Amino acid sequence: MIIKELLSQFYSQFDDSIINDIAKNGVLKTFKANDIIMDIGQELTHVPLLLKGNIKVLRLNHDDSELLLYVLESGDTCSMSLTCCISKLKSKIRAVADKDSTVLMIPNHKMVEWFNSNESWRNFILQSYQIRFDEMLDTIDTLAFMKMDERLYKYLIDHVKLNASTTISKTHQNIAEDLNTSRVVVSRILKQLENEDKIKLMRNKIEVLQF
Repeated sequence: MIIKELLSQFYSQFDDSIINDIAKNGVLKTFKANDIIMDIGQELTHVPLLLKGNIKVLRLNHDDSELLLYVLESGDTCSMSLTCCISKLKSKIRAVADKDSTVLMIPNHKMVEWFNSNESWRNFILQSYQIRFDEMLDTIDTLAFMKMDERLYKYLIDHVKLNASTTISKTHQNIAEDLNTSRVVVSRILKQLENEDKIKLMRNKIEVLQF
């Protein structure tokens, strides 16, 4: 049984009965940065509830290049995995730990049972769908209407807000993979941003000066 104190961030969202059920049925797992938590084609038996860390949710192209859809933060769940679990479909996304993360895995049948019987859990799931849908629309807008230099600068600003830190610990290759572009393009644009005094480049780190 999970120690209920681990769920303290959810006390304002869930009633006591669902907190007790989550503590009783959840399976606690830890992942190191860059560990694959969920992969494309995987049979999904559990829904992730993120307790600590960040998780990148990605789509893969036919050539295995990755496209970042959205990032889960502490307190989030993944709506795409929810959909696959309910429909008993294999995963259509890859979920990767962006940094060391702690995840509570909720069995599928419990997730469905609580959705039908508990209002606080149902509201949480519906809100999660809406948030992830809005984030995916934002990703589509970024791809369709923004130039690469704008996309990259927005990516940096989003990471500052996500981690509450102006220092981003990512290589140029890491960023290129997230934005589905080449490292050369990323390096060129980052140098341009540095020349504009918007960022400062360091070894495997970027300090954002304007956001």
